[in-house]
Amino acid sequence: SDRYWYPIYEKMVEYDIPAMVHVSTSCNACFHTTGAHYLNADTTAFMQCLTSDLFRDFPTLRFVIPHGGGAVPYHWGRFRGLAQELKKPVLKDHLLNNIFFDTCVYHQPGIDLLTRVIPVDNILFASEMIGAVRGIDPETGHYFDDTKRYIEAAHVDAQERQKIYEGNARRVYPRLDALLKSKGL
Repeated sequence: SDRYWYPIYEKMVEYDIPAMVHVSTSCNACFHTTGAHYLNADTTAFMQCLTSDLFRDFPTLRFVIPHGGGAVPYHWGRFRGLAQELKKPVLKDHLLNNIFFDTCVYHQPGIDLLTRVIPVDNILFASEMIGAVRGIDPETGHYFDDTKRYIEAAHVDAQERQKIYEGNARRVYPRLDALLKSKGL
């Protein structure tokens, strides 16, 4: 039940701290950790938020779902339809004031889909030092996890790119923003 976590959510709201919803490895050897388990869990986290009234109860609570939200952008229509069937508000009102997605999707079409389906205000730049795939993509000659190059090539304007790289992070992590501002940044 969501209520089990309410004391934690209350503290997160009190201290204005967002959370990244990132799972650990799977104990089930049938689920590849970075190829299946992480992506499935990201999608599950989104669906759990969709079915709950968590953000009605905690309107300033913020979650970051990694890996572009798993299957979320790809199945956005399905989630919109499920929200409608469950008599929830439309997704932009129900979840997008509180849920944000990172850019660790490892290829240009994935970033293009993410930026086309999810509002740019809900996308945060992320890269991985030791990502799921450490090799070089033979189709591009670049590392799969070089996520900056995908943002640079995305069909977003300079203002939207600035939001992805910095502006959204400052909004989602206001304590970081305050610290940076105190240092003149």
